[in-house]
Amino acid sequence: MDEQRRQNVAYQYLCHLEEAKRWLEACLREELPPPTELEESLRNGVTLAKLGHCFAPAVVPLKKIYDREQTRYKAAGLHFRHTDNINYWRNAMSHVGLPSIFHPETTDIYDKKNMPRVIYCIHALSLYLFKLGLAPQIQDLYGKVDFTEEEIDAMRRELEKYGLQLPAFSKIGGILANELSVDEAAVHAAVLAINEAVDRGVAAQTMAALRNPSAMLLELREALAGAYQEVLHRAKLEKGSNARNRYLQVIPEGEDIYDRCLTQAEIQGNINKVNVQGALEEVDDALERQDAPALYCALQDPVLALRCLQRDNLDLYLEQLGADREHKALELGYAEPLEQEELEAGILEANKKGEEERATLRAVGRINAAIRRGLPAETLEALTDPAAQLPDVHPPAAPLYQQQLALLQHQHPRGELVQEELFVAVEMLSAVALVNRALDARDPDGLWSSLVSPALGLSGVEDGNVQRYFEDLVQLKSQSKEGGAEFLSWNDIQDGVNDTNLSVQDENDRVLAVRLINEALLQEDPEKTLAALLLPAAALPDITLPAARRYHDVLARARRTKAQATEDDGAVLWWEEIQEGVCRANRDTVTARRMALGTAAINQAIKEGKVTQTLRVLQNPDVALHGVASSCAAAYQDQLAALMATKRQEGSAKPRWVRHRLPDGAEFYLSLQSFEGSWQRPRDGDLNTTHLSREEIQRVQGPSSAGASLPPPKALLLVVKSCEFALAAAPERRRHLRSVIALCGCGGILSPSKLFIVASGEFLSGLDSKSAVVSEGFSVQELRHKEGISVLPRVRMRSCCYSTLLLAVSKMVKVPEQPLTAQPRRVRPRRRVP
Repeated sequence: MDEQRRQNVAYQYLCHLEEAKRWLEACLREELPPPTELEESLRNGVTLAKLGHCFAPAVVPLKKIYDREQTRYKAAGLHFRHTDNINYWRNAMSHVGLPSIFHPETTDIYDKKNMPRVIYCIHALSLYLFKLGLAPQIQDLYGKVDFTEEEIDAMRRELEKYGLQLPAFSKIGGILANELSVDEAAVHAAVLAINEAVDRGVAAQTMAALRNPSAMLLELREALAGAYQEVLHRAKLEKGSNARNRYLQVIPEGEDIYDRCLTQAEIQGNINKVNVQGALEEVDDALERQDAPALYCALQDPVLALRCLQRDNLDLYLEQLGADREHKALELGYAEPLEQEELEAGILEANKKGEEERATLRAVGRINAAIRRGLPAETLEALTDPAAQLPDVHPPAAPLYQQQLALLQHQHPRGELVQEELFVAVEMLSAVALVNRALDARDPDGLWSSLVSPALGLSGVEDGNVQRYFEDLVQLKSQSKEGGAEFLSWNDIQDGVNDTNLSVQDENDRVLAVRLINEALLQEDPEKTLAALLLPAAALPDITLPAARRYHDVLARARRTKAQATEDDGAVLWWEEIQEGVCRANRDTVTARRMALGTAAINQAIKEGKVTQTLRVLQNPDVALHGVASSCAAAYQDQLAALMATKRQEGSAKPRWVRHRLPDGAEFYLSLQSFEGSWQRPRDGDLNTTHLSREEIQRVQGPSSAGASLPPPKALLLVVKSCEFALAAAPERRRHLRSVIALCGCGGILSPSKLFIVASGEFLSGLDSKSAVVSEGFSVQELRHKEGISVLPRVRMRSCCYSTLLLAVSKMVKVPEQPLTAQPRRVRPRRRVP
């Protein structure tokens, strides 16, 4: 029986150790060794000193605790200075008023002389602090925790080794009440009356019993009467249940009335617990309503014992505690009021933020003052103040910070930059400084990392343009330095990136447009070529719709020429070549239109019959007529009028379009009404055939001036497209050629020794020493040096009439010359053959 009793005592003490361990962990918020090792861990006093700091921080500051992290103890064991920690804890208990009867001696702990007394003191302290509302209530774990037989045997041997008797843990409440009260009997009677009222379950009667002055209960609140009844009833039931779990027959001190009834300290502790819970709910309601004044009033409730409340930080309290409340709800999955410790931690954090904000405001004020003074070094020093909470700055860029921040300050409505504005500006300016540094160092990689930095905040930066960014920004930086600016600004960098992007995009679009233009040139459709040329990406200026055919012809010919020169059928025109072709086509259009307008003016002057006017328009350089002599003005008028009279228009209507053939075989059309020009045949009518062409005008005026202006040649070099073409030409030209052939005695067969017919690619274009080929196999250049042959200068079929040819041949074959005449020839009108 005694062995069983000793085993139960050991178990009971292990339960008290577990209770003390859990209570200490709740107070310190740190994990402690298991109960079998708790006594040894308390000997250095570190845990006890930390406990003293929890309820009396002014008496036991953390910095006074020796070996707080226990590194010295773990390395070398106990040190005499660890006794200081134990004494700090004893002083803290005296400070809060725990009766000294519960205090252990220093040697009881340090030398482990009486550790059960230390655990007994911890239990008494927990009840006392619970009554004061400074700590949670300690749990009764008797019969609720299990220990192994080895652990119980070890604890039994330990107790027997020191010959220690366990203190009466169950009588702590009564002893505490006796030590604190003046009239023990009155207090005892009042406490028992409260217990009886709690058992009856009537909140009003319980509240009346609680108000009994002999009970010496504090902080009673009528509004919480129902909560008092509920909490006290639950606590009494739990205590009675714990008492029934004990083996009272083996407890030396026997059963005490307070084993089943609540003590005065327990009643006061539960009242404080209800008061705290009510205050916490008031705080929670204020946070939910976002009511700052109500929150401050709830935080000032004495039962919360919140220190360091500052009215100036009320908005910060509302923000911080509201955020903590939301975070806790997210973790738990439901809304729960903040605990007292959480409120205190939130208030301390808000106070810290408030102090930092005030320090930041002072630092920002110094920065604004430095910016106004305009000294880069002073501004840089102010920006580096940690209180300003700004990003890192780069000293070499001090002028950049000064210049840009001064500009922002000047533009600000209040003339003062706030911390948020300074933060964004400094962060961006530091990123700009890094870009400038990379450009100065010619570091492409450093530049790219700076350009994509979120701090710089550039838009439109593309990976494919890395090298172009570097090249363009380096060039921009050089231009900036030449202009007197040491640094590129953010706007300069963003504009540079945008310009590079546009340039690359234009180049890509232009390449695509050039490809489409070359594809269109492969098709015989001027409209498709025009559509490709008009693409905005092509960026070709002065593209006009009427010149579509000319664009196509010129560019297609240029492409064929390039293919022949490079011997590559797939050769394409580049943008510069296309632009050159477009310009050439535009010049051809202007030249052709001027020629057509000049020809129209000649026709009009001929109709009006004014010799002077006719001569003036014949001399128009835009028409480019050769051999016009002022002395032959009357002859020009008569012959041209006679030729015009032979013209007849087919059909009854008089078409307004006139066709002109150019030396390269192209056709140009001019409207006689609107004077519009086009390279394509008009779709709205037939052509005007009564209009004299430039070639016809040139033939008529040629003989009137050729005899007087040309020297007598020894031989004739006649340039035609081919012999067959010459013989099949117009009737007048054919008669002239037959006369020459008859004089040569060739009988219709051209003699190479007498008359050289040159097969040229350009009919009526005159000599072309590069492309002309003589029927004998001689080139034009070789003919010029052939012995006995001279070339009639600039003799062309369009300017050679019968008289000129006769003169040339007579000199060559020595036939009698026939007199030349400048008189106009009469042209017999043709008869219309039905």
